[in-house]
Amino acid sequence: MTDLKLLALDTEDLEVISAHVQDAVLRVSDMGYARGDRRFALLMNRFDWESGKSRRDKGVRKRTALHFDAVQSVVTNGFDPAAPEGVLELLAITFKSIDGPAGIVELSFAGGGTVRLGVECLEARLSDLGAAWAAAAKPAHSLD
Repeated sequence: MTDLKLLALDTEDLEVISAHVQDAVLRVSDMGYARGDRRFALLMNRFDWESGKSRRDKGVRKRTALHFDAVQSVVTNGFDPAAPEGVLELLAITFKSIDGPAGIVELSFAGGGTVRLGVECLEARLSDLGAAWAAAAKPAHSLD
């Protein structure tokens, strides 16, 4: 199993990262903003969709780090950022350009929670950290 190392500098690159982290789970305490470094980072347990291609295979989860640089602001909504043991399920990451390279990165979570990052430009890096284990279940979504 190959560890992922991805860089996103535009919306197409970010769509690739978003696809790889769909259904990742994380604790609220595993994400944070380093204002001095202008970096927002999170650690998650992502479902490796490439490993769970067959219907009977439950696949694996991998410990993964993702960070965004050139972050100017962070706004959370729909969950309590002061509840460190809270668990979130990441559904998608999108970018909306506002003024040239600047824009808003939005992390959307199950249940309607969001994290919006005001960024000078889009720069995201994803890295698997090597740890992998059998998933308890393969994520499934209702089509309703």
